[in-house]
Parts: sequence; structure tokens; C-alpha cells
Amino acid sequence: MANTLVQDLVESGVHFGQRASGWNPKMGPYIYGKRNGIHIIDIKETIKGLLLAQKFITKIVSEGKDVCFVGTKRQAKNVLQTRVPDVKMHFVTERWLGGTLTNFRTIRLRLKRLDELETIEKGDNFASYSKKMESQLKREKRKISRNLEGVRHMEKLPGALVVIDVKSEITALKEARKLGIPTICLIDTDGDPEFADIPIPGNDDSMRSIDVVIRELCLAVAKGREARQATDAPMAGGQGGEGQGDAQQPARRSRRAQFRSDDATGPAEGGEPQRTPTTPPLGVQS
Repeated sequence: MANTLVQDLVESGVHFGQRASGWNPKMGPYIYGKRNGIHIIDIKETIKGLLLAQKFITKIVSEGKDVCFVGTKRQAKNVLQTRVPDVKMHFVTERWLGGTLTNFRTIRLRLKRLDELETIEKGDNFASYSKKMESQLKREKRKISRNLEGVRHMEKLPGALVVIDVKSEITALKEARKLGIPTICLIDTDGDPEFADIPIPGNDDSMRSIDVVIRELCLAVAKGREARQATDAPMAGGQGGEGQGDAQQPARRSRRAQFRSDDATGPAEGGEPQRTPTTPPLGVQS
């Protein structure tokens, strides 16, 4: 299985980064080298981050917590909409609404409004309203559904946030950091790994590479759900969104401390990666 995963990652082009001229020096520890002006990501670091993320996701899901996947860029939308519902988790593929996490109660109110509109529609299809009001209500329903359908069943704050491209989802990451929610991020060479508790260095512009990473993380979710059902863990009604951030802080500090330790060995600001490996990364010919 491990060999199959490596082969899938290589074939998806997950090790191809951005142009060297636009790199983020903080990604130095995850870069193998440079080829034709393009940074090559060390696929060993990709696998290490992916396995760590899988282990963490399985653990928190088995404890009764949920995972929210965030990817609003075009390449990520179809992947999340296809794979995440299969494991009954939450996702955001449209614009991230400010306050989705930090103002969670208001988001829940908007979802209740969606339920009300759907009830009206099922009743008489807005026939009891004027045409102008009918048009307004249908437009409101479409807007709420488009933006919040993926988190419709998220009754409490998630135990972790999986993000595709830290540059595109900076608002979501800042909200997660404020609440102490752990973050798992697929990060390209132009991204900032400081926003990720568990970074998965890899190409975040390729639909194939995103699909492989999300597929593996969804498998971890499925494994966690099986463990949750096997142990029949009680879902206490009082484990709502409030207070969950404080519970996540110790684990977050520990993971960030480990990251900073790794980051300390990276290249100097503005310099090129200092790695001098003896063999080329998988999938890259000399």
C-alpha cells in the first residue's frame, strides 16, 4: 500500500512546486532542489506530513470530533464535493464567509433560515407570496445554500481544519488559529507553513495531486469513524463549539513547537534551500 501511495503521489505531480522566483523561504526545509526554474518538493516530506495528518485525523474522529475541509479554488471544488460527503464530513468550496468559525452561532441561524425557506417551498412553492417576494425568497435560499450547504450538518466547531492552499484560505486559517483549532494544510512552495500545525508540502494547483491527498485523508476519516462506532463513544450534547478551542491548545502548542524546531534548520531569509541530496527525488529524472 505504501508503494502504491508513493506511486500515486509521483504520478499526480505533487512534487512540482512553484517558480523559484516566487518561493517562500520558510518552505526551504521541504524543498529538494530546483529544476528549470521550478522548485522540486522533497516527496519524503510530503509523505511524512500526509502520514502524520492521517494519524491525527483518525484519532480525533475516533474521539467523536469532526473535520472540516476547505478548498475554494477551482481545482479543489470538485474533489471536495465528490469525496468528503462519502465520509459524512463538512466542507467549504465557495467563498469562506467571515465568522464561519468565530461567529458560529450566526452561521447556525442562517442555516435555520434555510430550513424555513425549504419548508415554505415544500408547502406551496411560495404560491402564497407575491411574485416579488417569491423572487427574493428564492434568491435568498440559493445564496444560503450555495455558501453553507457543505457545513449544513456541522452542529459544533470541527476538531480540525483541512485546507487546500494557505494563500487562498488565509481568513479560515486565522479564525482557526484564534479558536485553537488544529490545521492541516496542503502547501505549495509559495505558501507560509506557519499557518499549518501539520503541513503537507505539495502541489496545490494540480487537481490530481489534491485528489490523492484528499483521498488519503478521507480514508483516515473513515477509519476513525469505524473506531468511533466500534467503541460506541457517546456523543455528549454539551460538546458544542464553545470551549473546544481551549481543549485543543496543548496539542496545538506541541505540534507548533515541533514545526519551529524543524524550521530552525531551514535556509536564511531570501536564500536558496541549503539541501544537497545525493539522489534525485522520486519521479524526477536527472
